[in-house]
Amino acid sequence: MRYKNLVLIGTSHIAPESVREVERVILKEQPSFVALELDRKRLFALLYPEKARVTWKDIRRIGLKGWLFSIIGAWVEKKLGEKVGVKPGSEMINAIRAAKKVNAHIALIDQDIEITLRRFSACLSWKERWNLLVDVCKGIAGQSEFTFDLKKVPSTKLIQKMIKQVSKRYPNIYRVLVTERNQVMANRLAHLMRAHPDKDIVAVVGAGHEKDLIKLVRQSLRQES
Repeated sequence: MRYKNLVLIGTSHIAPESVREVERVILKEQPSFVALELDRKRLFALLYPEKARVTWKDIRRIGLKGWLFSIIGAWVEKKLGEKVGVKPGSEMINAIRAAKKVNAHIALIDQDIEITLRRFSACLSWKERWNLLVDVCKGIAGQSEFTFDLKKVPSTKLIQKMIKQVSKRYPNIYRVLVTERNQVMANRLAHLMRAHPDKDIVAVVGAGHEKDLIKLVRQSLRQES
């Protein structure tokens, strides 16, 4: 997805297809900047997993619900990744390697993970907790209504269907994990584009963020013009 000097790559964090695609696009585009859907803490945990440790102080700071959600989410991604032979986040690692090959700068555009998890802990309703428990159990039992090839990025139609379902069943979670983060990432991308209008940018984000990010980047740039 392209807009002005920005190219967005929508990825699946455990799809071999995404690992190959980010490298192909970065090497083809030869951008000056590679923007990643990461913050400093998540990048550190990705690069140095053996050094990433969570203390009780960290849990108190982000909230128990946010911490549990991050643990469950990481466990699910790891198990799914094992099925296709890809470690979660491999596409981000590959994007960093490709950026080095073309001498591109790395830009971290995501919101601080602690802010996101604190917001998650504060906003999670009882209904959403129950829905989350039910859906996780269904997923483990292989009863999810959404089925697709884990080795590939889901189709745009399927992604939109999944987003609609998530926003309906988990309005607060969707707002915290998608809407609010999209605004942060869009603002940072727009700032980068304004600061370097003659430089090409490739942004690597989850496939569910692509469509709204382009729209929000356009809005942010128009507001500043």
